[in-house]
Parts: sequence; C-alpha cells; structure tokens
Amino acid sequence: MAKLRHIAMVVEDMEKTAKFYEQSFGMQRVRQSETSIGLSDGYMSLVIIDPSNINMKGETRRGLHHVGFLIDDMEQIAGTVEANGAVYHGEILGSGRGPMTERKYLDPSGHMFDITTPEHARNTWRIPVEAT
Repeated sequence: MAKLRHIAMVVEDMEKTAKFYEQSFGMQRVRQSETSIGLSDGYMSLVIIDPSNINMKGETRRGLHHVGFLIDDMEQIAGTVEANGAVYHGEILGSGRGPMTERKYLDPSGHMFDITTPEHARNTWRIPVEAT
C-alpha cells in the first residue's frame, strides 16, 4: 500500500519559508542544497524548492508543486498508476539514483506526484522507513 510521505512547494525565499515551518511547527532541517531545503517532523517531509532548481525545468508556478508516495514495489505500482491513466514525467535530475527508486508522474488532471522506494526515502528524505 502506498503512503503519502512528502509535500513539495516552490517559493521565492527558501530560508524565510524554512524558518517559518521550523519555528512554527518544530520541523527539523534534514537536508539542504543551494536550491532546496528538506524539513521533517520525523514522519512526513516538506521540501521547499527554489525556482532555480534544475527539476523545475523552466516552470514558473509557485506554491504546491507535487506530492510523494512511499511504495513497496516500483514496477507493480508504476504499472498500476500507468494503467489508471498516469503519464510518466521523469525522475529527480542529478540524483544519480535513477527510475528504480523514484519516478515522477502526471495524474489524469495533470498534477505531478512521485512514487518512491524506502531506499530513496531513507537516503534522500532522511526519514526512518520501516521494512515492509
């Protein structure tokens, strides 16, 4: 069964936004790069993305960017979402992990989501993931 595990947003001021969520809700910074900050409450992650991030691919929208689901079996779930109308939209660029651990899709309404294996969640989101 898939579980919602992260939400990503695109903002103009990453640091200001990250500090708001840290100070207001006690979220912890678990990773940071020049173009993204990952926060976590130990279970869910909030990824704050700068518009210059390579994965934005020239997008201009701001606000909610995508949701991410933790899954057990990449091939099974990929087949299921595609059979239900999702369209493959790529992977995280520059991650070096490839489509075996994380894939992005567009749902039938054009909204982006990703499916991610426990390996990717542990290594990228820096949250504990129980073996299934």
